[in-house]
Amino acid sequence: MENKENKPKFKPNPSLKLMDQVREVLRYHHYAYRTESTYGQWILRYIRFYGGKTHPKLLGAGDVERFLSHLATEGKVSSSTQRQAFNALVFLYRDVLDRPLDGKITPARSKKHQRPPTVMTKEEVQRLLKIIDGTHGLMAKLLYGCGLRLMECVRLRVQDIDFGQNKIFVRGGKGGKDRTTLLPKNIKEALQAHMKRVINLHHSDLQEGFGKVYLPEALARKYKNAERETRWQYLFPAKKRSIDPRSGQEMRHHILESGLQKAVKCAVEQAGILKRVSCHTFRHSFATHMLENGVNIRVLQTLMGHADVKTTEIYTHVMQRDIENIESPLDRL
Repeated sequence: MENKENKPKFKPNPSLKLMDQVREVLRYHHYAYRTESTYGQWILRYIRFYGGKTHPKLLGAGDVERFLSHLATEGKVSSSTQRQAFNALVFLYRDVLDRPLDGKITPARSKKHQRPPTVMTKEEVQRLLKIIDGTHGLMAKLLYGCGLRLMECVRLRVQDIDFGQNKIFVRGGKGGKDRTTLLPKNIKEALQAHMKRVINLHHSDLQEGFGKVYLPEALARKYKNAERETRWQYLFPAKKRSIDPRSGQEMRHHILESGLQKAVKCAVEQAGILKRVSCHTFRHSFATHMLENGVNIRVLQTLMGHADVKTTEIYTHVMQRDIENIESPLDRL
């Protein structure tokens, strides 16, 4: 059996320009297209920070540390944004330039603030869901009814919905993890009708000589004809076909997440809700309302896909029943 430690490291084509080398290595290691775009942006920003003419191989750990410190002190970026930039530069030096930084970096750190999540009341959720209609309304109901993250909902495929068992399978969620969550019974009929329209749309694409959908490279190699199969199509497909940026083929991708974000924002304004509500607020509200309904926190941890129950416990601090029976001293004056 081949030892992975002895496996020769992939090296990019030295005749390519730096950013082409970055893309080549990212695609060799099957990084997501969003990661490819994000890493590329951070690497370019790093290069521009040093005047735009100095090649990163002429810079080192101290220069990376200075750049990351600048992001924290001058740019005032969040800790997660600073960590994202750090990961991009670690990748650049380790996998592209073959000059690992080896933990030599100790930049000024952005402060990480633990804030309680914004949660809507059940009445506020009802008001929003009555305003958001059509496909976006169905997606919003899935966010709240299943505790899905925005991109988990957008990337659902036809085969991920199990109407018989009232389950939804979330593939490749945060951290690349799969999980199962529940399918609300009161949207089954609407979801089945939506799926029929998706299947008809796919059949029309096939008749026109198209019908392919994006699959990760490993799946595409394993299942040769899967990209044309109905089960692999996105549950929320885009209205128009587009050119896949990697393969150059015309495909039907999933709907843009920005459409749902705008629909939620408009609904919040129309409903007169003054809280800072986003698509992710539906997920926070799902978790909090489940706990208020008596669901065991370990069960909720599984539904949410949290690796540590401490992440789930944050919702216990915003539960309504924890404070509804407490009287303020002002009320006793």
